[in-house]
Amino acid sequence: MRIIKAIFLCLALVWCGNVFSQTAMPKIIEKDGRYALLVDGKPFLMLGGQAHNSSGWPGMMPGVWRSVKLMHANTLEVPIYWEQIEPQHGKFDFSIVDTLLTQARQHKIRLVLLWFGTWKNGSSHYMPGWMKMEPSKYPNITGKNGQPIDSPSPHIKATLDADINAFSTVMRYLKKADPQHTVIMMQVENESGSWGSVRDYSAIAQKLFEEPVPAELLKPEVLKALNVPAGSEGTWSKVFGDRADEYFQAWSIARFVGLVAAAGKKEYPLPMYTNAALRDPLTNPPATNYESGGPTDNVIPIWKVAAPALDLVAPDIYLSGSERILKVIGLYGRSDNALFVPEAGLSSDKSRYLYDVLAHGGIGFSPFGIDDNGRGLTETELKEDIKPFASDYEVLSPMASEMALWAFEGKIKAVVEHEDHANQTIDLGEWQAVVTFGTRQGGEKFQNKEPHGKMMIVQLGENKFMLIGSLCHITFHPTGKNTGKAWQYLKTEEGSYHNGTFKPLRILNGDETDWGGPAFGVKPTVVQTSLITR
Repeated sequence: MRIIKAIFLCLALVWCGNVFSQTAMPKIIEKDGRYALLVDGKPFLMLGGQAHNSSGWPGMMPGVWRSVKLMHANTLEVPIYWEQIEPQHGKFDFSIVDTLLTQARQHKIRLVLLWFGTWKNGSSHYMPGWMKMEPSKYPNITGKNGQPIDSPSPHIKATLDADINAFSTVMRYLKKADPQHTVIMMQVENESGSWGSVRDYSAIAQKLFEEPVPAELLKPEVLKALNVPAGSEGTWSKVFGDRADEYFQAWSIARFVGLVAAAGKKEYPLPMYTNAALRDPLTNPPATNYESGGPTDNVIPIWKVAAPALDLVAPDIYLSGSERILKVIGLYGRSDNALFVPEAGLSSDKSRYLYDVLAHGGIGFSPFGIDDNGRGLTETELKEDIKPFASDYEVLSPMASEMALWAFEGKIKAVVEHEDHANQTIDLGEWQAVVTFGTRQGGEKFQNKEPHGKMMIVQLGENKFMLIGSLCHITFHPTGKNTGKAWQYLKTEEGSYHNGTFKPLRILNGDETDWGGPAFGVKPTVVQTSLITR
C-alpha cells in the first residue's frame, strides 16, 4: 500500500505540473474525470462538521471544538463574517481569523473558512453596517412589480468592488498568517441567489437583460447542456425562452462570485467553491419555487462558464427521500466538478449518503450545526445529536487517507437503503454482492424501522474486498468467468485500520458467514474478505 501511495503521489505531482512540490499548497487534482484533494502532499478525505452560523466567535468556539472531538472529524467548516472583518470601510480586523487558526492548530484540525460576504442564504445580512447604511450605493434587487426584495443586486459595481477588496485582503492575510495551510479550502459566499424574485428587474438589470446573450454561453457544448438548439443567438428571452429570467440571474450572480474568487486566488490560490441551496432535482420546478440564480443543478453549465476561478460548486443537502438525494449526488459528481457536500442535515437519514458520495469519488462531507449553538447541552445530549456521523467518522478517520485514494481511483462502490427496504446489488466484476437491509440474530432477520442501512465496498483485488456497513448483511455470487462455480470465503476478518494498515480483530469464518454472509449491526463495522471458487 505504501508503494502504491508513493507512486500515486509522484503521478499527482506530474499532473499538477510540479506546482505542488514548489508551493506545498492544498490542491484539487483531476484525472479521467475523477478528483482528489491533496493536503500536505497526500490524498485527504474531509470528514467535516460545520458550525452554526453564529458560532464562529471566540466565546462560542470551546463548544464547537468539543463537538469536533466527539464527532471524530478532521475538518471544521466555520464562517468568517464580512461585517466583523471590515467593521469600518478600509479598516480590517483579523482577530477572529487569528483565533480560529491558533485553536485549529492546537486541536490538530483543518479548516474550511466560509466567507459570509455579499450573500448569505440569498440575503446581504452579513454586509458591514457602513454598507447597509447606504442602500442607494449598495442596493438590493427590485422585483418584477417594483417591490423591494431582500437580496443584493449582482449588477452593482460598488458592491462587487467592496467584496473583492475585502475578500482579497482576507486571502492576503491568510497567505501570511497560515504558512502551515491549516485552512485547506475557502467557500466564496453562502447560498447565493434570490428568494421572492426570479431575477433583478431594476433599470440597470433590465438594460443588461435586453442585450445579446454573452458569447461564452452560446458555445455549442454549453447550449447543448442547457437543452438549447445550437446556433441560437440574440437576447436572453430569444435564446432561453421561459427560463431566460433564471438563466440571466444565474449568469449575473456567477460572474459576481467568480470575480470575487478570482481576485482572492490571485492573492493566495487555495481551492475555492461555492454552495447551492437545492431545488427538487426530480420535478424541474419553476425558479419561483427555490433560490433563483444560485448553482442549482440546472444552471451548473452557466456557473462553469461564468465563474472559472471556482474549483467546484457544491450541494447543500437538506432534501429528503433516497431517490431525490441520490439524484443530487449524481448531478454534482460530474466529470467537470469535484463532488463535495459542505452541508447536510445532522441526522441518521443523511449520514448514510457519505458512503454514496465516496462511491462517486467525493472529496468530503460535512453536516451542518454540529455544536450546541448556545443550548447548553450536556455531553450525553450532544453525543446523541452527532451520533449518526460520529459512528462513521470514528471508523473512517484512521483510514481517511486510504479512502481518499480509493475514491480517486474509483475502487469504491456503495448502496444505501431506500424507503422500500429492498435488497440492492453491487457489480464487482467477477462477483456480485447482494445487500439485504436489516439486522440478524441467529437465523432470524429483522427489517429496519427506518431506512438507515448502508454498505460500502472497496475492491482491493479481483477477489478481495473491504466491507464497511451498518444495519445490513451481505452475500456474494460468482459472475462473469466464475458463473456457475462453487465458491466460499477464503478468509473473512473483522478489524480496523491503524496507520494505514488493516489490523484484524477476529476471523469470521463460521456462523458469522455461513448464514447469508457477514452481518453488520447498528455500529459501522470494517470487514476484510477474500473469496475463492472451487
